[in-house]
Amino acid sequence: MNELGMMVDLSHVGVQTFWDAINTSTKPVIASHSSVYALCPVPRNLNDEQILAIAKKDGVIDLNFYSGFLDSNYTTRQKQFNARHQHEIDSLKNLKWASYSIEEWMAKEYPAEANQLRPPLSLLLDHLDYIVKLAGVDHVGIGSDFDGISSSPQQLDDVTSFPLITKELLKRGYKKDAIEKILGGNFIRVFKACQQ
Repeated sequence: MNELGMMVDLSHVGVQTFWDAINTSTKPVIASHSSVYALCPVPRNLNDEQILAIAKKDGVIDLNFYSGFLDSNYTTRQKQFNARHQHEIDSLKNLKWASYSIEEWMAKEYPAEANQLRPPLSLLLDHLDYIVKLAGVDHVGIGSDFDGISSSPQQLDDVTSFPLITKELLKRGYKKDAIEKILGGNFIRVFKACQQ
């Protein structure tokens, strides 16, 4: 991949593969859609050692917006929602609907309830702040995963909501150059480094 100019993406790999890739790649690596394990302990998120390893490679971690990767209480709220609507969910399962299709349908059927399941936008920024404090502003970005998730933080419904992230970054004291890095500059830097 290094020879072909491809970016090495560690977001979906297991722990051993993560370290194999870190130790093998001669170029910066990315985690295209991952969040912070210390704030939400799920296997898909990165622990401090992994975050620092990506930073040491001059790579970037683009944050995943999935509610279940940002908020450790999301799964409990989701289970309670499902329990309230179990009869409908079972009916859709009997029709052989895929689980993600059921989640999407239920969210459209019960929009107010589904919106209450979503964490606040501030929690996404907490994950970003964590990486900045641990590894520096040069190693974090926005990954979203809108094409693969069923729930995102409140107010972040699609890419047209991205200006809200900028607004929150300004509120938290981030300067223009740091915001430019977070909103794409870091990713572009890694992309170019991998092309050389």
